[in-house]
Amino acid sequence: MKAVLFDGVGMPLKVGERPVSEPASDEVMLRIAACGICGSDLHMTEDPKTFGLNRHDVLGHEFAGEVVRCGTAVSEFKPGDRVAVAPMRGCGTCDNCEKGEPAWCAEMRLIGGGYAEYTTVTARQCRILPDDLPIEEGALAEPVAVALHCVMRSGLKPGARVLILGAGPIGLLVAFWARRQGARDVIVADINRHQEERATSVGATGFAMSGPGLAQEFRAKTGGAPDIVFECVGKRGLIDFACQLVRTHGTVVGVGLCVGGDDWDPFAALSKEIQLVFAVFFNMAEFETALSALGPGRYRPQALITGRIGLNDVPEAFEGLRRRTTQCKILIAADAA
Repeated sequence: MKAVLFDGVGMPLKVGERPVSEPASDEVMLRIAACGICGSDLHMTEDPKTFGLNRHDVLGHEFAGEVVRCGTAVSEFKPGDRVAVAPMRGCGTCDNCEKGEPAWCAEMRLIGGGYAEYTTVTARQCRILPDDLPIEEGALAEPVAVALHCVMRSGLKPGARVLILGAGPIGLLVAFWARRQGARDVIVADINRHQEERATSVGATGFAMSGPGLAQEFRAKTGGAPDIVFECVGKRGLIDFACQLVRTHGTVVGVGLCVGGDDWDPFAALSKEIQLVFAVFFNMAEFETALSALGPGRYRPQALITGRIGLNDVPEAFEGLRRRTTQCKILIAADAA
């Protein structure tokens, strides 16, 4: 099969060939319909040792596809079923897996494989797509579920004032869920304005420029300091910045992937008695809720999609994202080949 391969640090991805793996007894083989390019994929190629990425591995953990073959022990799916895939592969038998929380299984590994024509996954990682949802849009279920988990971890209550640092896909999806869960004010802040209209389209009530004047601008827009600040960038110093911005007894949620350490003065958090929590991955109930949220509604996560490309176009598009283009969510789609 055709696949896009990691070739080494500082080198562009390359299109090549990989063998198609036959499904084990508890697995299904999928023909991949679409896979999103995630910001964490970029991090992985820059620090492959941390993420266990090896030369000629296939990236891509946000994908949906059609079942083409089932293992001998699989009874809940059949060829032709359209599914979205949760990329956390646990043992399947421990307490966490039984509760639908494979992300916290001791044997969990984050699978890739989406930048290819076919892949195999365990059946327990799959969920059937709603009949009225286009199959390629099922690839959004994973980031939508991540954002939902962030909001659940925050303890957000209706009427809250929310500030989101970072207008990337996860920041925008946190805005979507914060508004959906009843936040009164949802302000997205970024160092650029090119996602301002998109932020509004997914539910944000306002947009602000990140920097020294952000606290004043937020107060002018909302009448107070934020109850919750979501740090969705993952740059050194931003957790500290979030602690300065949030109100006394407020909550800061660390979401962004900051690799290599951070600088943080805990005094602001201590003196304001801030609740500092972190969010990563999601559980399967949240994944199912994310799939239902992709249906009709006033605000739709599909607004994040800014491009559809084929496998041959991935290396160039990937390098473009590394340079921080104005793209938001690019889907590698089978029908775009």
